[in-house]
Amino acid sequence: MKKGVFITFEGPEGCGKSTHAKLLKDHLESLGHKVILTREPGGTAVGRTIREILAYPSEPLTALTEVMLFAADRALHVEGVILPAVNAGKVVLSDRFIDSTIAYQIGGRELPEDLVRYLNSISSKGLLPDLTILLDIPVEEGLKRARAENREFDRFEKETIAFHRRVRDKYLEIAKESPKRIKIINSQGKIQDIQEKIREAIKLEGII
Repeated sequence: MKKGVFITFEGPEGCGKSTHAKLLKDHLESLGHKVILTREPGGTAVGRTIREILAYPSEPLTALTEVMLFAADRALHVEGVILPAVNAGKVVLSDRFIDSTIAYQIGGRELPEDLVRYLNSISSKGLLPDLTILLDIPVEEGLKRARAENREFDRFEKETIAFHRRVRDKYLEIAKESPKRIKIINSQGKIQDIQEKIREAIKLEGII
């Protein structure tokens, strides 16, 4: 059986990851691919509980507690969802993965890099995406988009502009470190134009 493909969507708040992951899923399914759309945190039943704890905690969380919860979610996600689907020859699209942890916990929270990268390594079992789409957007514009939605802000959306700038800067830094895997796409503009750029990036990589 042909091995599947693992693609992740990353980016700061309000960049449109969820929208474009869903659009790509629909597109790939129209071409006959079997596609799994998932997310972190929250890609498993236990993960959905972890997501609620992380996004809307009843009590304050320390930065170390937060990163441990992300690692626990990922360990379940990789073993229970991602690897089985990839090994079954499916296309897995994930809204966030290890790069989010680097950007938010090292960049945003300023935790030690060696600690976060170690937790990423063991929780992911060393798995790397075949391709990562980094949807980039200026911090102010992304937060404006996110906060325009009629819903309760989560813990991260409530963070300071300085926090979100560190997150974006870290994303751009890791993209420079891994240019073959991580493709930066400007997420300002019309949704369909951005989606076309995403599809073109996948075609150029020849992974699907």
